[in-house]
Amino acid sequence: MMGEDARKIRRVMIVGGGSAGWMTAAMLAHALKQDCAITLVESEEIGTIGVGEATIPPIRLFNQTLGIDERDFLRATKGSFKLGIEFVGWGREDSRYFHPFGPFGRDFDMVPLHQYWLRARAMGDDAPLDEHAMAWHIARAGKFAHPAGDPRSVMSTFDYAYHFDAGLYARFLRDFAEQRGVTRIEGKIGDVALDPETGFVTGVTLQDGRHIEAELFIDCSGFRGLLIEGALKTGFEDWSHWLPCDRAVAMPSTHGPDANPTPYTRSTAREAGWQWRIPLQHRVGNGYVFCSAFLDEERAADLLARRLEGEALGDPRIVRFQAGRRRQHWNKNVIVVGLSSGFLEPLESTSIALIETGIERLKQLFPDKGFDPAVTAEYNSQSAEEMERVRDFILLHYRLSAREGAFWQACRDMALPDSLAAKLELWRARGAFLRYRWEMFSPASWLAIYGGFEHLPGRIDPGVAAVDTDELAQGLEQMRAAIARTVADTPTHFEFLATVDGAAAEPMRTPA
Repeated sequence: MMGEDARKIRRVMIVGGGSAGWMTAAMLAHALKQDCAITLVESEEIGTIGVGEATIPPIRLFNQTLGIDERDFLRATKGSFKLGIEFVGWGREDSRYFHPFGPFGRDFDMVPLHQYWLRARAMGDDAPLDEHAMAWHIARAGKFAHPAGDPRSVMSTFDYAYHFDAGLYARFLRDFAEQRGVTRIEGKIGDVALDPETGFVTGVTLQDGRHIEAELFIDCSGFRGLLIEGALKTGFEDWSHWLPCDRAVAMPSTHGPDANPTPYTRSTAREAGWQWRIPLQHRVGNGYVFCSAFLDEERAADLLARRLEGEALGDPRIVRFQAGRRRQHWNKNVIVVGLSSGFLEPLESTSIALIETGIERLKQLFPDKGFDPAVTAEYNSQSAEEMERVRDFILLHYRLSAREGAFWQACRDMALPDSLAAKLELWRARGAFLRYRWEMFSPASWLAIYGGFEHLPGRIDPGVAAVDTDELAQGLEQMRAAIARTVADTPTHFEFLATVDGAAAEPMRTPA
């Protein structure tokens, strides 16, 4: 029987670079403290997707865990701050709503605030739900400041994330990882060796003949799934009947006339999908996610180019994808992280967040040479449930839209997964939130979507029925007024970036 030390994994290989590969390498190097050799194999000739430039708040914890200084990170990645996502034209063509990072206001008592908002709305108060979110007030004004540490301050009632250049982030983390002992090998993999008895991967052979062995393999090879699918034939669960968009065209541009980059992502519904706008310090990321059954690639690229606010900084780049996930995220001694695990379109900026949670799961369930089936099964269960919950959250946007057009009608006609149908039933009945394991999005996020689409429950919580109507109206108005007063003293987003030790460069404008 092997002793504890003999059971430890001593050699880990990461196949593929990009954000997924270097985030994994950086975190494992930090967590394992050089207790095992970590090798990353990538080829400069193989490009990365590199369009995932918007994030959600967990990215901050990831960077903080690594000990990364926010100022260094922003300078290295040309980053900006993000307070949430504005959705334009999703409910109706003239509609707008905001998905804020953080809660809507602060609860009065044990009954959630949104129940009081629903009661006030029934009484004739037409203030949108957005008006109760600190993040939206700051974002709408084009301002930014860090949240306050004092929970009594209204400035403590929001969260934030970042926009950044994904390629620069990978380069930044590569330097971090290599300084902590990660070995990078340049080369293309030509062959994968499997143990004839167990089917485990034993090593890879590069096209130049070099052979590299390891005990644990992390597949970060993107859509190809070089190990998980190419070698192990794990299988793929297709979700395109729920998420039919299968193309994206990306095109960076200069900033438009406004020199102050908006501190939020914008998602604008279009003919057969939606358009993203992601402001960085030095440029704006733009893209059109669409369904090829309703719009061809050439037409999508042309539409995107016509709708840019600034001047294009490159030719349109088409990305083809299929929504779904691998049937197993951990098969034998191969674990997938990033696009090799599957793909969910970037509507709610979840691609990098799913990398983060996959890495955290790997840390918590890190195997030994025995590869206990119970550990593998738990990893797969958690991974599957998490992706399914994100899938449901994205799908909800399409299902609730009232836009006209064949694409949008097809989205409304689709059958829902049971998990999402159950959530909708409870919300309609009581304005309550059904929570599953491994939910990435909190009730506040679900509330933002329900409220933004004006998809409101048929019954208000009985707990608010006895509240004095005048007191309720006054309390909500005072909350909104306090938020508005605070925003007046907040610096603009550009001013705040400029104070971060010179992190901000002058944004690129469209020439007059």
